[in-house]
Amino acid sequence: MFEFTWLWAFALLPLPFLVYFLSKPTIQPAAIRLPKLPAGLGQQQKKSRWLIGLMAAAWIALVVACARPVWYGDPIEISPEHRDMMLAVDLSGSMSMEDMVTTNGDHIDRLTAVKNVLHDFIGERKGDRLGLVLFANHGYLQTPLTFDRNTVQQQLDRTVLGLIGQSTAIGEGLGVATKTFIDSDAPQRVIILLSDGANTAGVIDPLEAAELAQKSNVTIYTVGVGAEEMEQRTFFSTRTVNPSQDLDEHMLRRIAEMTGGQYFRARNPQELKQIYAMIDQLEPINNAQQTWRPREEWFPYPLAFALLLSIVIVIVRKRHG
Repeated sequence: MFEFTWLWAFALLPLPFLVYFLSKPTIQPAAIRLPKLPAGLGQQQKKSRWLIGLMAAAWIALVVACARPVWYGDPIEISPEHRDMMLAVDLSGSMSMEDMVTTNGDHIDRLTAVKNVLHDFIGERKGDRLGLVLFANHGYLQTPLTFDRNTVQQQLDRTVLGLIGQSTAIGEGLGVATKTFIDSDAPQRVIILLSDGANTAGVIDPLEAAELAQKSNVTIYTVGVGAEEMEQRTFFSTRTVNPSQDLDEHMLRRIAEMTGGQYFRARNPQELKQIYAMIDQLEPINNAQQTWRPREEWFPYPLAFALLLSIVIVIVRKRHG
């Protein structure tokens, strides 16, 4: 959104014309009749009009700068007692498994299903500070805690499999997420961990990371992602397999219990969406909100343009007298 803070400044636009017409009239010299006009007279008149146009443009730019143009970004709603929430997403190679079936019967990979559901979930987190942690071979802080939900959504949409390895460092993911709460004064600190496997990498044991989270008053909700049955084609026929046989549900359940959270199982996108609705009910937040809008002052641009025109006017007048 764009607006002028001091809109009344545009009342100054006709000021030069008023000064010109209301100033004391000068005595017109006696007319001199010449049989032939001096050479170059018409050209000087054109230059004079061009100079007047430059001065008018410079004046308009000055008035626009005085009106103080300001650009406002989209409003951001924050709560006086906000909730800090970190999303820890598994980017291991197994997240490419296409075993998540949509309502239309289409098969999509696990990461795509997580992205689709998280996109809506993030958009509804008005007043929350959100952050994003990705883990595979190691855990990485992708987005620090912020009220800007759009940034978190964009960072999540840009994630790709294989970006940080193929293994699953659940402990490091939890450790990095917990570390972001060190300077947090939020009464509610929540980590939502999504994984489809077991801890196979990293330097921190997941249960040790859960103990650190417990000491920091952080609640962890764990979500096991992946279908339990999948038809797999063989050379002669098809067979039913369990694509989630590597999922360590016992560990994920233990992590959640240690921190006062819960473990959920998401076998398809619909269950994943229901899980986030349940987490909202388990972690209520104060409805009192404040609105903040980012703003940027634009007056330097017309001011610089007016200064540039003033320099051009001075140069033109010196060259042409």
